Amino acid sequence: MRFLRRFDRWLTHIEVAFLVVSLSAMVLLSFTQVVLRNLFDTGLVWADPIVRHLVLWGGFSAAAIAASEGRHIGIDALTKFLSSRIKAFSQILTNAFAAVICWVLADAAWTFLLSEKESGGEIVLSIPTWIAILIIPIGYMIMALHFLIRGVFSGSEAFRQGGGGERP
Repeated sequence: MRFLRRFDRWLTHIEVAFLVVSLSAMVLLSFTQVVLRNLFDTGLVWADPIVRHLVLWGGFSAAAIAASEGRHIGIDALTKFLSSRIKAFSQILTNAFAAVICWVLADAAWTFLLSEKESGGEIVLSIPTWIAILIIPIGYMIMALHFLIRGVFSGSEAFRQGGGGERP
């Protein structure tokens, strides 16, 4: 279990670093575009498509971080009325369900990526479209992994302490 916690923290640190880099690049490119357009009546033709794709990459990074920290979208109106043990088991079930859904979405995204790779399209600067959308299947796979890990943590807590299910 200790290895799993370390791995989860390590993966989250990488995701946070990647999010910081993505956000920094978006801000820098956007600021550069504004300055170039307003002061010099020009701009970087490739900057806007790159920023749009960086938003996608940043969004999936943030979603993976949210899944890791248990801050993803959830409806907990009913769980407030459950005992701690039943709540822990419901967390196991919902994390498993979320992992399966993310895996199905990752599989569909992978199929989409392969068709984009086959078509040979480019976004800008000779960057293939499939590289720009690579984050979609990877992001869903990482989220599925985080949901599985959270499910294991919830199960461990439920069986060890007779309830609780919260991640320390």
